[in-house]
Amino acid sequence: MDPYKVLGVTPQTSDDDVKRAYRELARKYHPDNYINNPLADLAEARMKEINEAYDMIMNERAGKTSSGASGGQQYSGGQYSGSQQQRAYSGANASLYSQVRQAINQGNLGMAEALLQRASGRDAEWFYLMGTVYYRKGWYDEAARAYTQACQMDPSNMEYRTALNNLNMSGGYGGYRPMQEASLCDFCVQLAVCNCCLNACCNAGC
Repeated sequence: MDPYKVLGVTPQTSDDDVKRAYRELARKYHPDNYINNPLADLAEARMKEINEAYDMIMNERAGKTSSGASGGQQYSGGQYSGSQQQRAYSGANASLYSQVRQAINQGNLGMAEALLQRASGRDAEWFYLMGTVYYRKGWYDEAARAYTQACQMDPSNMEYRTALNNLNMSGGYGGYRPMQEASLCDFCVQLAVCNCCLNACCNAGC
């Protein structure tokens, strides 16, 4: 396999342009686009070929051999992809995870997180899905930790590796996660406290 031909680039193409070509192909053949599609298996095979080609090029440029590659150079849009491996999931939480994936794809992150808290144990799939919830919220540090844990627990899972690498490629690290989400009521309470303090200060002649 000529990795440059697979990505449609040449050995003279810059690293940034190689990454750009890779991302475009990854978006085109990402399993999300082929859910319940008879071409799903072909798309998954093509996606694997694209990932391997990208790994080969970047490892070669970094002075690594294929045997020394980490194998993490893959792309994801931060969504549950519904790949063949994931669709075949049959663990104790399979039904619950199916609901979580549906909630994530619908953008209902609150429901997805609540469902995950009801899971029986925390396996690789749990960390992957929680990482995806964090990613969608923009909490990139949290997402990176969850994706890393998922990859460590199931290192052969392409989907987990893909999601983690997306953070590296997009420079998503450092995303801010608030300690807690302030509600309108919290804001009102804080305002009232400030008001009381101001009145007390004025009455005391401050």
